[in-house]
Amino acid sequence: MPSPDSVRSVPEPAPASRRSKITPERAQELYAAVLDLLRESGYESLTMEGVAARTRCGKSTLYRQWGTKPELVVAALHGTRRMRLPEIDTGSLAGDLLEAARAIGEASERDTPLMHALSHAALQSPELLCALREALIVPEVAAIDAMVRRAQERGEIAAEVPGAEYVAAQLLGVMRARPLLEGRYADAAYLGRFVEKAILPGLGLGPGGAPGPGPTAGTPES
Repeated sequence: MPSPDSVRSVPEPAPASRRSKITPERAQELYAAVLDLLRESGYESLTMEGVAARTRCGKSTLYRQWGTKPELVVAALHGTRRMRLPEIDTGSLAGDLLEAARAIGEASERDTPLMHALSHAALQSPELLCALREALIVPEVAAIDAMVRRAQERGEIAAEVPGAEYVAAQLLGVMRARPLLEGRYADAAYLGRFVEKAILPGLGLGPGGAPGPGPTAGTPES
């Protein structure tokens, strides 16, 4: 009989991963369905069963792949992130902001219901809030802030102009607020007018980006 010391220990098998093989294309279909259901019915009404039915995917596959509804929603937000604004650089701040307004306005019918559907749940879940911000908010804030910095570097607006730090909050905030205030989405035409009549004047610029009546870059205030 072999001694205990002569018996070679056999390593325990690694626990099987719950992840199953889903192609990137199939994952995108599932993510799109999740976001569509969120827009249609909200976060509370979203179920793994509903996603399975919409995508003709086995419910067990969804649970093996993502485990829980919050994990699936987080994956859908990360997996469908779009980078629209970072490519905008027209050479002028007015041109950049008007192009940003157009891009944001064209997506408002998709993004605004999604933001509204997830807002309450995100405040209860740090992970979901982080995913929501990373997918829909942070990239656009960073892109708009970069537009403003470029304008300051070019001398279009003064480096210390008070409204500069609030441009992203204004443009993105009104997109979400208009449906609540007026019952209509902030489309491209509305956001374009908002840029020209509310944002540019606050930066000391007139229509089309021409210097406004206030102090301009490179001109000390008397």
